[in-house]
Amino acid sequence: MATVAIREKHDGKLGRSASVRLWLRLLSCTMVIEKQVRRGFADQFDTTLPRFDVLAALARHPEGMTMSALSRSLLVSNGNVTGLVQKLVHDGYATLVTSPEDRRASVARLNEAGIAYFEALADAHHGWIDDMLCGLSPSERKALFELLGGLKVSLAHAMPKDPQ
Repeated sequence: MATVAIREKHDGKLGRSASVRLWLRLLSCTMVIEKQVRRGFADQFDTTLPRFDVLAALARHPEGMTMSALSRSLLVSNGNVTGLVQKLVHDGYATLVTSPEDRRASVARLNEAGIAYFEALADAHHGWIDDMLCGLSPSERKALFELLGGLKVSLAHAMPKDPQ
């Protein structure tokens, strides 16, 4: 297989330290993967990555989610989530009902059409990711996954503590 390099953010030239070079490499890989996934959703399904993210969160919670829980899950504002959910309702993929526990809250839930729609998107998404990572052997994927798990732990330790 011929080696084809993907340009790194800032051409890797800002990395005076190994840590910064590593961060730039991670950023470059993430940006390429996200760009390809966004393009795939747009070209093949005329949809967006944020819409897929909402569908995925709702698929993981068949009992439904309040707008607040959904926005916390996706790390976005309630306003962003509300617009996406309203469009899913309009397109016939989700329902939105008043929460029985809190009449001020709404609960979003995928319906049968939404579940089928999400499954089609998820199948394509998995295929794109598999295609992009096919240059790594299963053992390399496992090792990278474990190394990135260590990075997540390191990041958690480096983050400032929330003073609550």
